[in-house]
Amino acid sequence: MTTASRPTFAPATGGQGRGETSLSSMSKQYSSRDLASHTKLKYRDIGQGSSEEVRSKDLKRDLEEREKTYKDKGDRKDRERERTIKAKPSAVSAQKKTRLEASGSLDADDPVEDESDDSVDEEDEDDTAELMAELQRIKAERAADLAKKEMEQRQEEERIRMENILSGNPLLNYTEKSQKSDLRVKRRWDDDVVFKNCSRAEPERKEITFINDSLRSEFHKKFMDKYIK
Repeated sequence: MTTASRPTFAPATGGQGRGETSLSSMSKQYSSRDLASHTKLKYRDIGQGSSEEVRSKDLKRDLEEREKTYKDKGDRKDRERERTIKAKPSAVSAQKKTRLEASGSLDADDPVEDESDDSVDEEDEDDTAELMAELQRIKAERAADLAKKEMEQRQEEERIRMENILSGNPLLNYTEKSQKSDLRVKRRWDDDVVFKNCSRAEPERKEITFINDSLRSEFHKKFMDKYIK
């Protein structure tokens, strides 16, 4: 029976004996996880922007140089854009001038290109219509040929089926050749007898008995009769 729920006669008190140290004193036991870690900060190495490297640089001059290069690049792009814009109107005007000169050199009796273009378009449309009509005619001919072949194949299959039906039954195909042949069903002479397998010459069945002797066993006797005698 347990005594966990009963009060003890001598309750635990603080003392100087083993395991009886003062309850108010701090314990000297500690875990390794309670130890202080990362007690030293990491410093930048050379090439990582340390304080000495930053102190030796002139940040203001570097910033001004970067701004100047960016501004020069933008000005160069603006100049190129303006140059291209100025060159485009001159090219357009030159094209217009050549068109006007070509139209002015034409006489009233010269044929107009638009009419020739219209005639060419009409001829192309006529050729396309003729090609489509020819294509439809070829498709119709192929469909008719295919239907004709299918009909002939069905007729041939039906003819073969009827020939098999007529030639397979000797009663329907009773000709002179079939008269000579015997149409009766062939039977054995002893199919209608009452007693069968009643011959006296039947061998007597011997019961197979086991003999625990290798020289007098049935296997040994058959072996000697077959290979020795």
